[in-house]
Amino acid sequence: MSRANRIVIDTDSSEVTVIEGGVERKLQMADPAAFEAVSKAWLRVGWDAKHVYTFTWLGRPIIQLPEDLLRIQEVIYAVKPTLIIETGVAHGGSLIFYAGLFEAMKTSARVIGIDIEIRLHNRRAIEEHELFARIQLIEGSSVAPAIVAQVKSLVRADDRVMVILDSNHTKAHVLAELEAYAPFVSAGSYIVATDGIMQDLVGAPRSQPDWSDNNPAAAADEFAASHPEFEHQDPPFAFNEGSVRSMVTYWPRAWLRRRA
Repeated sequence: MSRANRIVIDTDSSEVTVIEGGVERKLQMADPAAFEAVSKAWLRVGWDAKHVYTFTWLGRPIIQLPEDLLRIQEVIYAVKPTLIIETGVAHGGSLIFYAGLFEAMKTSARVIGIDIEIRLHNRRAIEEHELFARIQLIEGSSVAPAIVAQVKSLVRADDRVMVILDSNHTKAHVLAELEAYAPFVSAGSYIVATDGIMQDLVGAPRSQPDWSDNNPAAAADEFAASHPEFEHQDPPFAFNEGSVRSMVTYWPRAWLRRRA
C-alpha cells in the first residue's frame, strides 16, 4: 500500500478513514489495512521527529527502529550465525546489540563492524564496553578492495555468516556492497539492505528528491533480479495471534536470503 494522502483516525467510532488519490476508504480499526495505513503515517511522523535517535542499547546509542531490532533478533536466533558482518558503525549500538545476543545464546559468535570513519570517542566507548571481546572494528570504505579482502581473511571456513548493510544508503553504494559481501553469506542466511524507508520519505525533512529510486530497497531489487541464488524473503512472524499482516519497518524489501 502506498502512503495515503490523508488519514483520519476516529477513536469514538473506531474507524480509520484513508484518502488516497481522491478515493476515500473507511476502515475499522481492527482491519489490517487500517493498521498498515496508520503505521506508514507513524513512520513518517517518526522520521520527522527523529524518533529512532532516542534509543540506546546497553549504554550505546542505537539508531534503529525498535520493531526492526526485535525482528532481527528472532532471525539471528533462528539462523544462529557464527559471524555477523555489519557495514556502518556510528555509535556502535548495533554491534553491542548483536554481541549481546551472542552472549545470551552462549555461543562463541562474533561481530565485525566496518565504517569509513570511526570517531575516536565512539571507538573508545566500544572498545571499553563489556562486550567488546566479541567485536572487531575495521575503518575504511566498505567497498574498497583492501577492506573487503581484510574481511575475507577474517571469515573462517566453518563460519555461518550473516551480513547487515547500514552505511552509505545510495543505490550505487548498496549495490556495490551487495556484490562485495553477498559471497560471504551462508546458505539459509541473509544479507540485509537496511533503510529502504527512504523511498517513502521524499519531501520529508533531511530527505533528497531522488530518494524515490535512489535507495537501498531499489538496490536490493536490482541485485535479486540478477542473482538467482538469493531471494527476497521477509522473516516470518515467529508469533502472531493478532490480525496484523504487515511489519512496521524501516527496512522494506531489505531481506535477501541465500537459497539453501
